[in-house]
Amino acid sequence: MDDAILARSRATPLGGVVRDSVIAVGGKAWRRLTIKTHVILEGEDIVEVTARYVRPHLQEGDIVFVSEKAVAGSQGRSVPIAEVKPRPLARFLASKVRKVPWGFGLSKPETMELAIREAGVLRILLAAAVHVLGRPFGRSGDFYRVAGRRVAAIDGPTAWTQPPYNTRITLAPLHPHRVAEAIAARLREETGFSRIHAAVVDVNDLGSEILGASRGAPRNLIREALRDNPLGQGPYQTPLGILREA
Repeated sequence: MDDAILARSRATPLGGVVRDSVIAVGGKAWRRLTIKTHVILEGEDIVEVTARYVRPHLQEGDIVFVSEKAVAGSQGRSVPIAEVKPRPLARFLASKVRKVPWGFGLSKPETMELAIREAGVLRILLAAAVHVLGRPFGRSGDFYRVAGRRVAAIDGPTAWTQPPYNTRITLAPLHPHRVAEAIAARLREETGFSRIHAAVVDVNDLGSEILGASRGAPRNLIREALRDNPLGQGPYQTPLGILREA
């Protein structure tokens, strides 16, 4: 966690730009503006919230990106960890997951339990078997490739996450493509800009994935431009951003 960015976020008013950084992709320079919001909760209209915060900063040709956690939170796709009762299979599988310094992933019985609920017992067992078979050959990522994006996107609580999500497990958002399309359509209508795109993204310190994007959005460009996680950690309160050719 970057203390300087955290201090900047705390000093930035809602709707302000916390970070303005540049990355080179495809021989061009791209700016990433990350925008501070309130903590987005269940029942809020993520399309309206996104439009409200990014509209003052938009230019023609911009790509708006929204974190999957913000979308999922608005959809009520977060579960208090205290309410999850893991089955024995979840406890067994979680005990076999390698722990990492940036979070616990599926190494907690509660997150593994929700993974089983999302993918089903058979698919999780198949994913585990493929993972075990691939380990002698130095393969990695097979578990999530088989289990699917809805499992890979499960986000467990951490001490630095903003309340109430510091005590909740967040699942993958539903219908991310529809959400991205709705955001892009709303922004085109409100601004008159015809070349606005939007994407729902899952970015972290391991890389970036595009869960949903408006039609015609340059998915590979977005993925590469966000690979260093410009949205940062939960305390920054920056679940929205704008990608723009510099």
